[in-house]
Amino acid sequence: MNIYVPIILIGVLLVIAILLILAEKLLGGGGEKVITINEETEIPVKGDDTLLNTLAQHKIFIPSACGGKATCGFCKFRLIEGGGEIKPTEEPFLSDEERKNGTRLSCQVKVRDNMKIEIPNELLNAQEFKTVVEQMKDLTYDTKLVRLKLIDPDTMHFKPGQYAQLKVPGIEVIRAYSIASNPKEAHHIEFIIRMVPNGQATGFVHKALEVGDKIIVTGPYGHFYLQENSNREMICIAGGSGKAPIRSILYYLKDRGMQRKVKYFFGAKSKADLYYTEEFMELAKEFPNFQYIPALSAPLPEDNWQGEVGLITDVVDRFTDNLTEAEAYLCGSPGMINACINVLNKHKIQPENVFYDKFS
Repeated sequence: MNIYVPIILIGVLLVIAILLILAEKLLGGGGEKVITINEETEIPVKGDDTLLNTLAQHKIFIPSACGGKATCGFCKFRLIEGGGEIKPTEEPFLSDEERKNGTRLSCQVKVRDNMKIEIPNELLNAQEFKTVVEQMKDLTYDTKLVRLKLIDPDTMHFKPGQYAQLKVPGIEVIRAYSIASNPKEAHHIEFIIRMVPNGQATGFVHKALEVGDKIIVTGPYGHFYLQENSNREMICIAGGSGKAPIRSILYYLKDRGMQRKVKYFFGAKSKADLYYTEEFMELAKEFPNFQYIPALSAPLPEDNWQGEVGLITDVVDRFTDNLTEAEAYLCGSPGMINACINVLNKHKIQPENVFYDKFS
């Protein structure tokens, strides 16, 4: 073998490495860039990480249920300047209107140059919290209550109905869960977490998480929350772990004397899927303007069920009159929410008075 061949190969590799470094600098990856947020806040940054990670490093947390893998579509923002063209990985999550107005996925946009972006102002208030698990409680055979004590910071101020994100330690998995607790208990938050078959996050919570474990959460997030300045009649509809944000809303209303008329419809398959029934029945006894209506779609003979039977949308239809002056709060799967909206539309609800977060 010619002794000069290895030397030539090493030389070629060095030249390629130098060219790559120069290209990186010419593309903006090596120098300092500035991200301008909402035409007000300027953040100087270095490197060329994703916008999602770059903002997180500066304590600005954009929701991302998939941890930045472009599979959830939660981490949207509006790109005003810079950032490059839309990637194929973003296409499935963007509507035609969103493409036109510059909406992008922050997990797919690299910070290679100066950028101007727009994000909801409330995201500037979201924080990362160190917590410790204070309580784990079985609510049903597949649903747990997880109570966390906030350590640093030691308080979270959220609106009833909002959600937070839980980071599963050891793996890059982040999941969003609605906050189930009373907003006045600012030193604690509670989640109601239902086991999802083969779910990494729910599997961790149900099989590995224990009292005393330390967990990182970020939040609060979400446009779904109680409209506190309204006096309209409320229709609440939920299924499964969708009971969480409604529970938070009801705690808030209870503390203020339940001044609004509220009907709460909760759908489950059989009696084994019901939980907190006594809690809400007691609330109905205390406040006559609150009505709790659980319904089972497939009650078992041994359930001896005397309540409503059928799909929750059918039950809502039977119990509901004109909703022109009402508000609706919906919590469940995208399919359930769409079905509920169809029923509410039948009863003349105004679209702007329907509130929900779709979690797949």
